[in-house]
Amino acid sequence: MTDEKGELQKLMKRILYITLALAALLCAAGGYYTVAAHAGEHANNAFTPDSITWGPPPPFVAPGAQFAVIEGDPTKAGSNYTVRLKMPDGYRIAPHWHPLRENVTVISGTFKVGMGDTFDASKMGTFPAGSFAYLDPDMHHYAMASGPVVVQIHGTAPVQFNYINPNDDPSQKK
Repeated sequence: MTDEKGELQKLMKRILYITLALAALLCAAGGYYTVAAHAGEHANNAFTPDSITWGPPPPFVAPGAQFAVIEGDPTKAGSNYTVRLKMPDGYRIAPHWHPLRENVTVISGTFKVGMGDTFDASKMGTFPAGSFAYLDPDMHHYAMASGPVVVQIHGTAPVQFNYINPNDDPSQKK
């Protein structure tokens, strides 16, 4: 009986070694095919700061800022997007909310954010470069640039601003 148990253990070890070797081979092959499938794509999906194309902000954001779409389509429902907003010192975004989650990373400068329906600079939190925040749907908030600021926003489209006071909506001003 002990001899059979020893033989079974040897067989189990052999199966384990073969399985590990096969797994290592598959991982190596998978890595090769992943690299082959993505060859040359790096230039299309990686950006340095000087390669980002800036333009005017969308109509629902006040003029004076610059806007860049990094990835995706912020207007196409259900798609992922990443955008950047470059704001001059003192630039303000009036109290508003979004129907979908918004994820914000401060790339440079100091970004100030407050919660609520009324813009109150004394109640704003200060977020230096490297800060991250996410705002769940329907969270009423407002923001301001303290010095030149660049923020990166990502989430699921469509991007939509719902201003608390409809008179604050830049797209309604002519």
